[in-house]
Order: sequence, then structure tokens, then C-alpha cells
Amino acid sequence: MPVSELAARVGLASVFALWFALVWRARPALRQPRLRGLWVTVLAATTAITLFQPWIVSGLTSLGIDVHMVSLARNLIGVLSAGLVLLFVLDARRAPRLRRCVALGLTAALVSLLVLDLLRVAPSPAGAVAAQRPASAAAAYWLILVVAHVLGDAVALVVCWRYSLRTSERDLVWSLRLFAAGSVLAFVFWGGYLLDLYGLTPGLLPYLSVIMGVHGFLRAASLLVPTATALARAVTALRTTWRLWPLWRDLVTAVPHVALAGPRRTRIQEVLWPRCPPALQAHRQTIETYDALLTLQPYVQPDAYEKAHRHARQAGVRADRLASAALAGVVGQARRAVLGGVPPSDPHPLPGVVHGSPETLLGIARMWPAMTDALPCRDRTSPAQQP
Repeated sequence: MPVSELAARVGLASVFALWFALVWRARPALRQPRLRGLWVTVLAATTAITLFQPWIVSGLTSLGIDVHMVSLARNLIGVLSAGLVLLFVLDARRAPRLRRCVALGLTAALVSLLVLDLLRVAPSPAGAVAAQRPASAAAAYWLILVVAHVLGDAVALVVCWRYSLRTSERDLVWSLRLFAAGSVLAFVFWGGYLLDLYGLTPGLLPYLSVIMGVHGFLRAASLLVPTATALARAVTALRTTWRLWPLWRDLVTAVPHVALAGPRRTRIQEVLWPRCPPALQAHRQTIETYDALLTLQPYVQPDAYEKAHRHARQAGVRADRLASAALAGVVGQARRAVLGGVPPSDPHPLPGVVHGSPETLLGIARMWPAMTDALPCRDRTSPAQQP
């Protein structure tokens, strides 16, 4: 695949990723001052990246918009995004004077670009190449444009990385590090872009466009970190619900008073159409399963654990799963005793079941199908065994 075609595809994908991230995160980001600056910064950068894509420029020119105006708008918005990066990474409380200096410098850079463009000292060439070139061919225009971006990206890299090492909030750490990684690629792009403008590295622009596209993906990822974290937690919760469901269903059927709501007909319904958020669903089923185990303790026979353990070992259960298999056998026997109407006796605590550990319950659930009927159950006319 030619590099120019690869650059076009990467650029298209990065633009869609950026706009998706902006729309998806707009509501929560604009409500939180801590995230609002990052969102606005990525918005400005996304607009500039969008106007850098040749297919966007072609579409705008087909609507009657001059290529020069598109380039000028891209340059101004790009410098604005570089200034916003600086304002975003600088702490407003600790560096108010520095932020004022950045704001003044940003204003001066924007005004200088407009003045140089109006003077038209050296107009940018027309044609397809001009779509990704600055609005003016003046050397001063190039330097202001590139230096603004390089300065913003360099400061963002240092500040974001340092702050990511000091904070303990995982989402913020990854957002800052992805933003810093994007700043590295942007730094490389603008350094190469300046060399390309001066003709020192002919044919480099398609490669630089690929770098800018990857930079766009990293900027989008920095916004979507909270969404990715929430999605990962939901997947973990749904997996817990799925794995725990057979054990939970059988236990709450035997002791229904421990459940807020009875089980549905199938596990798929429980996972695909939960009655509450996935994390709450998994937590509720974990608590209810643990409560059911406590309720079943008066129905546990004194030597049941040892018998179940021997049965599991003889059945070839792996050593690291023997404890879970023995517990599954004991709980299965106690459950059948409840359903059979066997009277309770003195409670016998289940070994290793402490505070409803999810790992312990999931271990029992893993062995539940194989061990639930492993031990015979005394009938209701049999005398209760005493220790």
C-alpha cells in the first residue's frame, strides 16, 4: 500500500475516533472543571487535524471555500490548540502569572499570523500540495506556527508525565500519559513539517501525516480512558454474574429469603437484561450467595467436608481446586437437605469461607456442576448427627 494511501486511511480513522471521543465524553467532561480543559484542548486539536485531511479540504473547496481560507483557519486553530495545551497543563493556582504570559503570547502569535497572511509577502502555492501547507509561504509565518506547536507539545510532555507520576488516580494517570505520548508524536510531526517546508526532506509529508493520525488516536484515547475503565468494570461484573449464576440460582431457590429478587429462567437473561447496573448486580449476587451459605450451615454434616475432599481427590480434581470442590460438595449436600425437609442441627462453619470473598465463591461455582450431588443426603427421618 502506498504511504499516501495509508496516511489517508489513518487520517480518516483518527478523525472519526477523535470526534466520537469528543461527542461521547462531552457531557461528563463539561460538567467537571478538571476535565473541561482537556476536552476543549482536544476539540481544538481535532478541528485542526480534520482540516489537515486532503479529503476534507477537497470537500470544502467543492462547496466554494477557498483552499487558502481553509489553511488559514487550520493554522489559527492549531496555534490556539497549542496555547490551550499550555493553559491546560499549567496549574492556575500555582502559576497565575505564567498563565497570563501564555495567554499574551498566544494572542500575539495569532495576531502575527493574521498580519503576515494579510500582508501576503509570499503567498502559498496553489494545487493539491497547498492543502496541507501553511496559508503563507513567509518564513516568519512558518516559524511562528511551528514554534507555537513545538513549545506547547514539549511543555505538555514534561508536565503531563511528571504529574502522572505524582497522582494515584488511575484514570487520570493513563489520560495524562496518553496525552504525553500524543505530544511526543506531535513534536516529531512539527519538527519534520518544518524540514519539509524548507525542502530539506522531500517526500516526508505522507509519513508525517501517518504520525499525525496516530497522534489523533492517542488524543482520543486520553479522553476515553474513563469510558474504557467503566467498560472493563462492567465486563468484569458481567463475567462474575455469569460464572456465579448457577450456584446463586440453586442456593436462592433453596433459601429464597436471602434474595431481593428471584432468578430468571436463564443465565443469558440475567446477563443481557440485568435488573440493575452490572456492578451492582454482581455485588448483590455475591452477597446473596454468601448469605445463603451462612443459612445452610445448620444443615452441614460434621464430616461432610472431609468426605467431599476425599471424593474430589479420588475424582482427579486439581490440587489447587480441591478446597473449592470440597466446599461445593458440602454446600450441595446441605442444599438438598433443606429441599428435602431435613431438620437443622448445630451450625458447622464452612472452612475458608470468610466475608463472602468473591474468589472463594467463584471457586465454588466453578466446581458446582461436578460436586453438587457428590455426597449422599440423609432423609428427613434420619437422626441429626452430633459432633
